[in-house]
Amino acid sequence: MGKPEKIAELYQQMHKSEPLMVRSPGRVNIIGEHTDYNLGPVLPAAINKYMYLAVGTRSDSEINIYAADYSDQFSASLIKLEPAWKLWPNYLLGVINEFQKAGKSMTGINIVFGGDIPLAAGLSSSASITCATAFALNQLFDFGFSKLEIAKIAQAAEHNYVGVHCGLMDQFASLFGKEGHLIKLNCSTEEHYYIPFTAKDIKIVLFDTGIKHHLVTSAYNERREQCQNGVALVKKHEPQVNGLPDITEDMLNKYVKPVSDVVFKRCLYVIQEIERLEEVCKALETDDFEAVGKHMFDTHYGLKDLYEVSCDECDFLVETTQQIVGVLGSRMMGAGFGGCTINLIKSDLADAISEQVKNEYRARFKKELKVYHTSIGNGTEEVKPALAEAN
Repeated sequence: MGKPEKIAELYQQMHKSEPLMVRSPGRVNIIGEHTDYNLGPVLPAAINKYMYLAVGTRSDSEINIYAADYSDQFSASLIKLEPAWKLWPNYLLGVINEFQKAGKSMTGINIVFGGDIPLAAGLSSSASITCATAFALNQLFDFGFSKLEIAKIAQAAEHNYVGVHCGLMDQFASLFGKEGHLIKLNCSTEEHYYIPFTAKDIKIVLFDTGIKHHLVTSAYNERREQCQNGVALVKKHEPQVNGLPDITEDMLNKYVKPVSDVVFKRCLYVIQEIERLEEVCKALETDDFEAVGKHMFDTHYGLKDLYEVSCDECDFLVETTQQIVGVLGSRMMGAGFGGCTINLIKSDLADAISEQVKNEYRARFKKELKVYHTSIGNGTEEVKPALAEAN
């Protein structure tokens, strides 16, 4: 399930009408991990894996949602909207809640959704569904919000209904994606520009560990808090500081390390990651993918040793690919403790290398490794189900 015509067909069977159809992509992040909520820069891109959402109005105030991938249904009321007892509906209900808080009125709605973004793999399926919902309702009811405002509504939905205090990167990438381009987003100013990713001889390949740790949300929020603590410690002495992008390693050594080694390590990782991202942007100007790859490896070891959000499976994949000719760079991607590694691999070797890594992973962990070959696509948009085969 997941192609738009299948979702549209389900909607038509259930509700006997033609829906508005939206597709919203997942994302990869070349570099700049955990920098978004620290108000630093990020370098994501939308990918050719999507969540598809069909939506239409009702004459009452009911919300009827069907998750095709789970074969699961959930109903609620606009009149007394509150978080659901199970997780998945809250991504959609949270968006509706944000529109209500903004003073927007709507009738009841029917929604059917599903997609081909691997869940809990670090490809931001959660932002994809919140962005799809916000984009679709904005269209359906002609609310008139800008793309940036839609991104912030989707972000707020995760904060307030799911409890993940995420930065803006995932939602921004999902909405602002542009085929063949990375997005350099400054999460402090919300300014962005596009950087061409034109290498024809390099593929972005994702290796999915299949590990989905349940402690991601608590650990993620804890890392965010630790970084804020570090900023507060520096700010006592350097009042001009607003966030980690304003802080130097000297400041960390002087004001944070004597107080907390853990907070020091978290902040040091972020500061070094911001520097790496700037170096990667320079390397991309000259298509120096060897340099880009080196920085990706460095990021992984920062995530492992300083931010401490990796896991054995991710470490094994990165250490394995580091020894293979044709792999330019590899790192853990996403919130951590599982999910995917992102790899830059020479196109003509990508299939053979993928098989080699799958075999080594199977031998080490006695389980199958999923592999996704991705390309960079456009952001959230309305689609016609009849165009499904072309997409």
